Formats: sequence, C-alpha cells, structure tokens
Amino acid sequence: MTQNREAWGSRFGFVLAAAGSAVGLGNIWKFPYIAGENGGAAFIFIYLICIAIIGFPVLIAEILIGRTTKKNPVGAFAALTDSKLWVSVGFLGVIAGFMILSFYSVIGGWTIGYVVETMRGSLTHFATPDEAGILFGSLVGDIRWGIGFHSLFFALVMLIVIRGVKGGIERASKIMMPVLLSILVILIIRGVTLEGASKGLAFLWVPDWSKINGQSVLIALGHAFFTLSLGMGAMLTYGSYMSKRDNVVSSAALIVFLDTLIAIMAGVAIFTAVFASGLNPAAGPGLIFQTLPAVFSTMPGGDYFSFLFFLLLAIAALTSAISLLEVVVAYFVDEKGWSRKTAVLIFGGVIYLLGIPSALSFNLLADAKIFDKTFFDVVDFTASNVLLPFGGLMIAIFAGWIWSRTAVMTAVKAGAENLFEAYPWFEGLWFLFLKYVAPVLITLVLLKSLGIL
Repeated sequence: MTQNREAWGSRFGFVLAAAGSAVGLGNIWKFPYIAGENGGAAFIFIYLICIAIIGFPVLIAEILIGRTTKKNPVGAFAALTDSKLWVSVGFLGVIAGFMILSFYSVIGGWTIGYVVETMRGSLTHFATPDEAGILFGSLVGDIRWGIGFHSLFFALVMLIVIRGVKGGIERASKIMMPVLLSILVILIIRGVTLEGASKGLAFLWVPDWSKINGQSVLIALGHAFFTLSLGMGAMLTYGSYMSKRDNVVSSAALIVFLDTLIAIMAGVAIFTAVFASGLNPAAGPGLIFQTLPAVFSTMPGGDYFSFLFFLLLAIAALTSAISLLEVVVAYFVDEKGWSRKTAVLIFGGVIYLLGIPSALSFNLLADAKIFDKTFFDVVDFTASNVLLPFGGLMIAIFAGWIWSRTAVMTAVKAGAENLFEAYPWFEGLWFLFLKYVAPVLITLVLLKSLGIL
C-alpha cells in the first residue's frame, strides 16, 4: 500500500511546506501580542533560547519518525513498536489535527472576511480600537458572515489537499510562502518609515528584564513548542513524504529559522505601526482585529496596507490548515486504503461540519456553555492545552527512551553524514536535550496549559 506513496518533489518544497505548517496565526497574531504583554526584547531573547532547547530537538525527532517509517502518526508508531499504547499516541495526533482544524478554520475564515471587509472599505474609519472592536463583534456575531467565510476557507484547504502532496501542498506552498514573505517586507518598510516607529523598534530590541518573571518564561516555553506545529502529527506526516537521503537536521534548522524569522518580522511590522499611532502594544488578542484596524485608519494608504496585512494573515492560516487536514487524510489513505479524494471529501466534510458549532459560539450558541466555556473554547482548550503538549511529550519520550539510541542515531545520520562528521559533539548534545531537557520542559508547558502552574 505504501509502495506508490506520494513524496515531495524536492527538499526545498518540503522545507517550504513544513515552514508553512509552522508559520500560522501563532506567528502573525499570537507572537506579537504575547511579546507585547511580556516586555518585547527580553521576552524574544527567552523565546529564542526555548526554541533551541525544546522546539528544535523535538522537531528533528518528529520529522525523523515520519521519514523512517514513511507512514502517518498511527502507522509510524505501529511500525516502530508492538505496543498499543504508542499506537494510541499516534491516534491522538490524528484526533488533535481533526479538532484543531475545526476551530482553526473559523478563525481562518475571519481573516478572509477581513480581506473582503477591507476591500469594501469597512475598516478605514476607526478613531479608536474600541470602535474596531465593535465592528469585530458585529461581524463574528453575524451567522451568515461567520459560517460563510468558514466555508470558503475550508473549501480552499480541501481544494489544495485533494490535489496531493506534490501537486497540491508543495505547489501551493511554493507560491504562498514567497508571497507571505514579500508582504511582510512591504509592511516592515511601511512601518519603519512612519514617524515614531523608532519606539516600536526599541520596544522589540531593547530588553526590559523587569518585565520577565516565571510566567513569562513558561509562556515563552509554551509558544516555542506550539509555534512549530509539534505534537499534532503534522511534522511527522510531512516527514513521511521525505526521501531517505534528505538531511533531517538541516531541514529542521531551516524550518525553525523561517518560523522564527517570520514571527520577528511580524513583530517589527506590527509594533512600528502601533507605536507610531500611539496605541497600546500590550493589547492582547485584540491586537489584530481591534488595534491594527485603528492603526491602519490613521495611516496614509491605510486601505492598501490593511488589505496586505489581512491577506498575509489568511495565507499564514491556510498554510497551517492544509497540514492539519493532511494528517487526517494520510491516516485513511495509509491505514484504510482510501483514495485521497475520498478521504478529503468525507473527512474534510466531517471536520467542516464540526467547525460550524465553533462558528456559532460567537452568536447563536454564545450562551450554550460547558464548564463556563463555549463549544469553540472547549475544542480549543482540549486540543491546544491537552492533546498538543501531551503529543509532543510522547514524541520526546519515544525518541529518547523507547526507540533505541542506535536506531535513532542511524536514522538521523542518514543524509546528514557530513554534518555529524563536522560537528561530532552535536549527536550527544541533541540526544541530551531530547531525552532529558525536552520532556521536563514540555511537562511544565502541559501543567501551565492545564492551569496547574
């Protein structure tokens, strides 16, 4: 069944697709506002350390499991161990992808909706973020608007995934990622040329260590883990389409580099504009849909830059969403022998339908709560706060403790012989972080996510 399995057309295509999976709303939306809430430059410094000691080691391991087995998360663990426990861990990855995509598509729909609203001229007349917040509330409160753009976003995701790994995901990534980077560069140039932009640059690059505390470090740890799409089977699935001779370590390094670069570039683009407008950089989740529309309203050419920004956001959401659907599709293609088209249409349709209650959580079902959480909040909390960190923890434990070190090192050195010959110390250091450091830190992330810390 796996003899004719699809593969990437090139290593470059894999890196762009995997970076696209990692580069999502977390980079463009979440990273800037958590940096803003935690003092800017000092937080970024802590975050970079966390990426190096938790994100990079686990990313190598997750891609490696996929490349070694050439299977989806369930099939991968089944191929490497007879334990049903680990096969269940693979199932959790598929379930996490299923759940996350259902509500992620709703937010992705908002981004497309804001592109349309910008074209309609709805986002250009705000004197304050509060006024922009009123519009946001009215838009997501409109059932037809919320479900309509959720439908459009999901249709785009399915259209790309149904065309396959090389002809769909890779080709789309080769178009969308350069476009995303180009838009970011344009927004940065506009931002740094605004009067007062230097305050935004100082906010990002001059550390304020007084803002750093234990919670800041935990937030940095959590974001370093979540931003790379770890623990939900996406990187494992993408890795399964790699050639045995591709260099996993350098590919992972490029993915980490692009993901971090884009997050920092987004911070520059956003904070230069926010400071130039005299608004609050620590605006929290409302930074994107409330503060920035007010920023664009005061900016010369604001319509144009608003359109570009929300297009950027939509592309980032789309590149992540296709990887989430691919996790689910790969399971049914590999394990059940389904055609790609059937798997995409049936389970894409099921995930889309599950997303409807999430879209309705902001209007019709706003008062229907479980433990004081809406349907959207419950799905978000379960997937993001439980399944993802647990899945990442299991990846680290499996690669560090269950899979034999000999087998792990033989697999990781395939295609990377020159790297390990040039830097012989890397083997021991990587395995040290993977086996001991990453499990401890991911456990802290999990406890933080559950509200225990």
